[in-house]
Amino acid sequence: MSETQSILQELNDRSREVFRLVVESYLDSGDPVGSRTLTRSLNEKISAATIRNVMQDLEYLGLLDSPHVSAGRIPTQMGLRMFVDGLLEVGDLTQSDRQKIDATLTSSNSNDVGGVLDRIGAALSGVTHGASLVLAPKHEAEIRHIEFVSLAQDRALVVLVLADGHVENRLFTPPPGQTPSSMREAANFLNTVIEGRTLTNARAVIRTEISARRQEIDSLAREMVESGFAVWDEGDGDSARLIVRGRANLLAENGYGDELDRIRTLFDDLERKRDIEQFLDLTEEGEGVRIFIGSENKLFSLSGSSLVVSPYMNADRKIIGAVGVIGPTRLNYGRIVPIVDYTAQLVGKLIADRS
Repeated sequence: MSETQSILQELNDRSREVFRLVVESYLDSGDPVGSRTLTRSLNEKISAATIRNVMQDLEYLGLLDSPHVSAGRIPTQMGLRMFVDGLLEVGDLTQSDRQKIDATLTSSNSNDVGGVLDRIGAALSGVTHGASLVLAPKHEAEIRHIEFVSLAQDRALVVLVLADGHVENRLFTPPPGQTPSSMREAANFLNTVIEGRTLTNARAVIRTEISARRQEIDSLAREMVESGFAVWDEGDGDSARLIVRGRANLLAENGYGDELDRIRTLFDDLERKRDIEQFLDLTEEGEGVRIFIGSENKLFSLSGSSLVVSPYMNADRKIIGAVGVIGPTRLNYGRIVPIVDYTAQLVGKLIADRS
């Protein structure tokens, strides 16, 4: 049993009800909650003085905090965690929210998975009024063909055709002295080695084959192979892609100065793909929605934000990506959880159907 669950069990009915009302009011308004406000909300008639005593006890337990001497109380991070774990009532997905998310699939060609995920991210951000994160799966189809195309003396294009029809290309700087002949030789060598393999599997094979057949392949062609294929190591062609939408929503929800700087730092890190694998790690404990509040996860601790995240799976029930919403700690968790859960299931079905 966690510490917060233990504390919740020790609270009497009155303390639990006062705590619940403080948190719900704070999540709704973002403002500290005073004892006089609670006297109008409690079912039983209790004096403001009695409520103040209860709130002081909750503050002593670390569940509430008073931002100012004369102000009301707000929940602490520990208090929010206890509320989410033990008192949160998750609502049903509304028909309106469902239609807005579903519309992303009907308004475009669903074969373009990347484009659909972009639109799903935008819809998720619009529905929740937060910032959305969609971790798209890495592309791991088998390779059918690779080709080098010279564009200029210092610029070339490597084109990768995958067995599922997906085509990727990268610009790169070829080694000095390359000729059309060396480019053809490099492409021919790669096609004999990597056909039928995924990009990840091909890397180790290429290194082994270059070493074993060093005498057979021209030195220029060998350099072309190494530099042309290495461009995927430098880019993100085979890595998961993080789609971030609704940045302005989170910036608008927070105050000024240091808070805005922390939010900007968070998004800068995400957009540079820092800790991108960690975002997927958040979901590794299995299926279902998880909630991270403030400093509970280092990726979001600097911004003081909360994250509601759910993994999605492919047809083999393997976790391949995740969907999430970032917002202030006073998110409407009861509404956000079913939205994230439904969106993750929708994305999983999209990926499974396509495969």
